[in-house]
Amino acid sequence: MRVVWHISKMIGIKVFLRRIAAPIAIVLAGLALGSNAAAQDEDGFQAYLQTLAAEAEARGVTRATIDAVVPTLTFQSRVVELDRAQPGAIANAPVPDFAPYKERHVDASRINRGRVAYQSLRPRLSAIERETGVPESIMVAIWGHETNYGAVTGNFDLPRALASLAYDGRRRELFSAEFIATLQMMDRGVPRGQLKGSWAGATGNPQFLPSVYIRLARDGDGDGRADIWTNEADTLASIANYFVNAGWRAGQPWGLAVAVPATLDREAIRNRTKAPRCARVFERHSGWKSMAEWRALGMVPLDKVWPDDQVQATLLEPDGPGKTGYLLTSNYRVILDYNCSNFYALSVGLLSDAVER
Repeated sequence: MRVVWHISKMIGIKVFLRRIAAPIAIVLAGLALGSNAAAQDEDGFQAYLQTLAAEAEARGVTRATIDAVVPTLTFQSRVVELDRAQPGAIANAPVPDFAPYKERHVDASRINRGRVAYQSLRPRLSAIERETGVPESIMVAIWGHETNYGAVTGNFDLPRALASLAYDGRRRELFSAEFIATLQMMDRGVPRGQLKGSWAGATGNPQFLPSVYIRLARDGDGDGRADIWTNEADTLASIANYFVNAGWRAGQPWGLAVAVPATLDREAIRNRTKAPRCARVFERHSGWKSMAEWRALGMVPLDKVWPDDQVQATLLEPDGPGKTGYLLTSNYRVILDYNCSNFYALSVGLLSDAVER
């Protein structure tokens, strides 16, 4: 009986081994394929780096900077995965309510930290506002919304991430240009170790892309550097300069919250033009009217006085009829230039109002 038992046990083991052999082979083959694909990606990436290096040199980047950076880079598949996972614009997708987003982004913690920054930096902020016309509270609100006042700025190595995204090719023109701008930043004296940021290349307290840094970063304290990573004065001056460049109008509010009368004829105020960019954002806005015209239609401000009668504004009802509406000026569109999202721009405006109170 023991012999029979041993024989049956051996047969059972053989059957078991046969059953698992195929799945193991498949897994091993998959690992081998993955390893081969990774090796091919790395080989292709290294070849592409020579193209990037030539483009950078043609754009005036010094050979010393190119030689210091390009040989150190390896392909980063993670940033490509993150880029490919970005949701596309679905024309008929329902738009969620703004209220939950507002609760997360204009919360007590962000308001309180903003008020501390606002009060502690008033001398610097007021000087920048006098020079640029951009309100102190707007600068603080952008800083708070982008990185929670510098707490979360990203830890991806910018040259590696941008070169990998350029190699992937989905948005090659964008990312190759940003990679070259990163090298130009180094030529301007920005240390390589400071070039950290989001997976898509946004860096520093205001989350500027490298090309934006090159164009718009400013020295806010006169030390000869535009340090948007550790210097609060430079951060705020750079944000203000971005807004000036985008067309901020001094003395005009970003907008105001209003109670919308139930009798409003929304078809009569419908926006009949199509924006060339961010169409889904702007199609939610009404046509333009003066503040005097909106007042005549029965709008009632909830927490601000009426701006000048001639100021033009559009109406946005982010949570639908019966909820709070917002009359939005051209300065609101400057905030949209920073990030083309109604929820983002509304939150920046509301945060700026809250930290100023």
